[in-house]
Amino acid sequence: MSTSPDTTAARGEDSGAAPDATGGSEQRQKLPLFALLALATAVFITSLTETLPAGLLPAMSDDLQVSESATGQTVTIYAIGTALTAIPLTAATSAWRRKVLLLTAMAGFAVANTVTAVSSVYGVTMVARFVAGVAAGLAWALLAGYARRMAPVPLQGKAIAVAMAGIPVALSLGVPAGTFLGETLGWRTAFLAMTGLTVVLLLWIVAAVPDYPGQERGERPKMLGALRVPGVAPVLFVTLVFVLAHTILYAYVATFLDDLGMGGSTDLVLLAFGAASLVSIWIVGAQIHRRLRALTIASALLVAVSAALLAVLSDNTALVYVAALLWGLGWGGVPTLLQTAAGDAGGDSADAAQAMLVTLWNVAMAGGGILGGILLDAIGSDSFPPTMFLLLLPVLGVVVLARSHGFPAKRPNA
Repeated sequence: MSTSPDTTAARGEDSGAAPDATGGSEQRQKLPLFALLALATAVFITSLTETLPAGLLPAMSDDLQVSESATGQTVTIYAIGTALTAIPLTAATSAWRRKVLLLTAMAGFAVANTVTAVSSVYGVTMVARFVAGVAAGLAWALLAGYARRMAPVPLQGKAIAVAMAGIPVALSLGVPAGTFLGETLGWRTAFLAMTGLTVVLLLWIVAAVPDYPGQERGERPKMLGALRVPGVAPVLFVTLVFVLAHTILYAYVATFLDDLGMGGSTDLVLLAFGAASLVSIWIVGAQIHRRLRALTIASALLVAVSAALLAVLSDNTALVYVAALLWGLGWGGVPTLLQTAAGDAGGDSADAAQAMLVTLWNVAMAGGGILGGILLDAIGSDSFPPTMFLLLLPVLGVVVLARSHGFPAKRPNA
């Protein structure tokens, strides 16, 4: 999701990446892994900062002297901060040098996590979490496009996949590790550890990540105009509904498993989910340049099958793990697939399309948490998988129908 124009990279202007798919030297066809891993760490920090309170709610609520449900809103306010600010900040900072913008966004995380760690006042904590969400809006609207610009055209999908690997690592390893650290040394230590990691990342970015120019005034993204570009609306619809379906179950996966009598296995189920997600990212990175449409269809089908298994066979412990593996295998590559689809569909309006994708992604996350809570209170946790399955049906339908634009059979430059 970039605030920098992909067309600049395609022209080879100040990009450092090969502008065409053929004829480049062998050296120019290699990925700058050290720099891309810095972006992956940035993705890890943004994802873990958002979800870390979920594993620390009891201790945080005790210290802040509010209920656990109120403490849970520290996750919601983060998503709201991102959703409200991603589009206006994308436009406002479009002329900034990319490296300066990335450093600014990550410095925002360092400040927000430090304030969260030391605050004993609920209102101050909520403000800090909102600031973290604003920093995430800047980062998410930048990172995927940054990764694209570092790589030759044939390797751009792999570059995004490397950068996005921070998501499943955060969800499958970061959250359990942060929870363990919080239970062992206190929840404040977990947030201070995030600050320490961010400081290391800032030095890493300064040393290893290349810089690119922002957009000139006449090139700045026109947000609403991007909706008229063929293919953008289907990608945004799929993003909104797919992420909503995923979040309804993921946000309450501990409750769901506890109701199945597997509350003590939540970490193992999430580990299975995360391991499969990493495999998914590897597959998507290797195949996305030529098979974006097929991979997107396969991802939706795998998550739908997982939801169906959990809906009808969740009394079988072994099948719950199978469902978690299928879920991770389907979901892991989704951020890469949708960001790439939005960039392809948007063309000259790719930056605007990416910013809207960031906004809708976070709207869907907030909506998934709210809708999941309503379903939990009204029906129970067993309503999550069938709701997830029903939401994925229109996702599949739109991807299949968007054959000419959005999810074409053949990608541009493939």
